[in-house]
Amino acid sequence: MKFSSGLRPIWQSTLSRVTLNRRLATAATSSITPDYNGPSFEDVVAIRQKNLGPTLKCHFKTPVLIHNGKMQWLFDSNGKKYLDMFGGIVTVSVGHCHPKVNAALKNQVETLWHTTNIYLHPKIHEFAEKLASKMPGDLKTVYFVNSGSEANDLAMLLARLHTKNFDILTFRNAYHGTSPYTMGLTAQSSWRYSLPGVNSGIQHVLNPDPYRGRWGGKNCRESSVQTTRDCACSPNNCEATQNYFQDLEELFRYSIPVGKCAGMFAESIQGVGGTVQFTKGYLKQAAELVRKNGGVFVSDEVQTGFGRTGSHFWGFESHDIIPDIVTMAKGIGNGFPLAAVVTTSQIAESLTQALHFNTFGGNPMASAVGLAVLEVIEEEKLQENSLKVGNYFLKGLAELRSKFNIIGDVRGQGLMIGVEFVSNKDTRQPLSKEHFGKIWEECKDLGVLFGQGGFYGNVLRIKPPMCINKSDVDLALDVLERSIKAHI
Repeated sequence: MKFSSGLRPIWQSTLSRVTLNRRLATAATSSITPDYNGPSFEDVVAIRQKNLGPTLKCHFKTPVLIHNGKMQWLFDSNGKKYLDMFGGIVTVSVGHCHPKVNAALKNQVETLWHTTNIYLHPKIHEFAEKLASKMPGDLKTVYFVNSGSEANDLAMLLARLHTKNFDILTFRNAYHGTSPYTMGLTAQSSWRYSLPGVNSGIQHVLNPDPYRGRWGGKNCRESSVQTTRDCACSPNNCEATQNYFQDLEELFRYSIPVGKCAGMFAESIQGVGGTVQFTKGYLKQAAELVRKNGGVFVSDEVQTGFGRTGSHFWGFESHDIIPDIVTMAKGIGNGFPLAAVVTTSQIAESLTQALHFNTFGGNPMASAVGLAVLEVIEEEKLQENSLKVGNYFLKGLAELRSKFNIIGDVRGQGLMIGVEFVSNKDTRQPLSKEHFGKIWEECKDLGVLFGQGGFYGNVLRIKPPMCINKSDVDLALDVLERSIKAHI
């Protein structure tokens, strides 16, 4: 493995904890630790238990009380600094409290908070034009909403109204939201309630996962790091894709009224499901089959959009697809409540059959923030940074996989990365949540915050602000290696 400098990477060294703490203390963009003046840790925990819903759970056995952020860094109530490798669950795209985004919001707050989109105000129009310019083909009509669930909810409505069909397909292991309407799209039992009608018109198809799926292996996904699972596929001919596609054809043959498909939803890379990538070429073939049967293809870019995958601005571009509808949220606002649905004018026309309105969608503050985020991504070349730093990260993680049997798979594109932990590399038996939790917690204690995901809760989710650099990666790799060694 080659590195850009002649210095030995930090993660290959044997730094003492004192040295590591010193590095964390000096690595943040500001040497001044912000003061905390809020309620005590104990009071916050008590309020959470008394006044917030019981489903709002804390990450980590010993939670952190975060009160300040600066680019890729977070600060807790005790003054400790953390390198953020999860980005507020893939939401902080350009950096915590980015100065340009902050300035745009401050200026808008001092100008106009809210009116209504039945009046004209400039920001929603500036933002819509800029966002549409990032879309290929005829994807030029924008609906602004406030969350990913809202976006996917609206996309379901558009698909069914436009096609006049009802049946929608999604992948097993997919996550598209937990509103009553989108819960049917989400195919993970831990996110579903037993309610009538949730699955009405929804079909969950086999997940074309090269690591855990029925078929697939070391030549089956588009990534700078392949799985080590053996398969019969060659680099230029993915037999696994054909097997998964044949199963999809059978579902159409037996379960979908002929020519009556409303659409198919797909994440370009599954996020909550554990950064799962699909077998090569499958998504393009699936989209063509859906369209032949009367449906539209919906790309869920809530986590994969805005340059995060590095090679392209949108995740669907790496699958050589132009969707009919695109949903987006999270990174679009860098943490501000904002989401969107982008589609064609023809599909958008179907929503005029009745009145439709969103009170806060595209409000002046959200639009100002969204516009600034797009400008920062361009000006600071964050898509290019995601590719360069992401590939560096993936190679470092692959080295760790070769050193530790506890790491079963490393996958991803750009700065959307997953590391799957196992108890047996040959059988791919998932590492227990308890064992994984010890490693995860140790990383936090050493000053690096990773996410957790996957159906078995055994996947390290790495989706940092896209402004991170190779030095940050070195630190994260060093902390991860130390944590594994402490709990192997």
